[in-house]
Amino acid sequence: MKIFSSIAKYFSLVKFSHTVFALPFAFIGFFLGSDEIYNNFDIKLFLLVFLCMVLARSSAMAFNRYLDRSFDKKNPRTAIREIPSGKISPTTALVFTIVSATAFIVTTYFINLLCFFLSPVALLVIMGYSYTKRFTPLCHLVLGLGLALAPIGAYIAVTAHFAVVPVLYSFAVLFWVSGFDIIYALQDIEFDKSQNLKSIPVVIGIKNSLILSGLFHFVTAAIIIYNGIFLNFGMFYWIGSLIYILLLIYQHLIVKPSDLSRINLAFVTLNGFASISFGVFVIAEIISKWLI
Repeated sequence: MKIFSSIAKYFSLVKFSHTVFALPFAFIGFFLGSDEIYNNFDIKLFLLVFLCMVLARSSAMAFNRYLDRSFDKKNPRTAIREIPSGKISPTTALVFTIVSATAFIVTTYFINLLCFFLSPVALLVIMGYSYTKRFTPLCHLVLGLGLALAPIGAYIAVTAHFAVVPVLYSFAVLFWVSGFDIIYALQDIEFDKSQNLKSIPVVIGIKNSLILSGLFHFVTAAIIIYNGIFLNFGMFYWIGSLIYILLLIYQHLIVKPSDLSRINLAFVTLNGFASISFGVFVIAEIISKWLI
């Protein structure tokens, strides 16, 4: 039972459940790549991509928790996290980060050389995010960029080259994640001000932040629609797109300048379900083409 308790602590440290944000888009990139190479689905490669996603995100989240441990301890909302509460020591979290990052790089070697050579760049982006809130309010966009690497990386894993199609989905992820991270940051606006931490809500306030987040999500929706037209997708794609866009709209209806009580519902539940449902329908659309 002790080992399961330890595993649970590390799952909580890296917020493993939040993997659902980028993972479906990585799978979309994977299936788009598989579609390009004559409908060839490689289960071994698929599992390697999945492992890379988990390892990369785990290293980034653990590093973020390690780097922010002093801020987390001061913030009542985050003081219960694993490091400030003493459940996991800072040294252990740092070791976990190094092991996860190393395992990520090693795993990419067994995919292809391009993925291997690009793996340090990916780690630089996703781990570098943790520093950005100290000097720029554009930290939300850096987080979005980190998750936006998912569809590109998965596509390269299959095809070993770049292409426009996965980049289009990466732009959708960039604006989607940046938008909902702005909403999430509204919870800590006063704390961030007291600690001289940078964020868009600190700079432009709650009302303007929600407007900007809405604009980012409008861009996301526009890219999703454009992608469907550009790739000549059919019914499954448009059902998934409709669900995704409606959930984006709904989260902006339930989070208001005068009522931030449902931020967690918007951040975790709605965005998680939006990503999963969109991924399922897009992949179903791609597979349906294989069966024709």
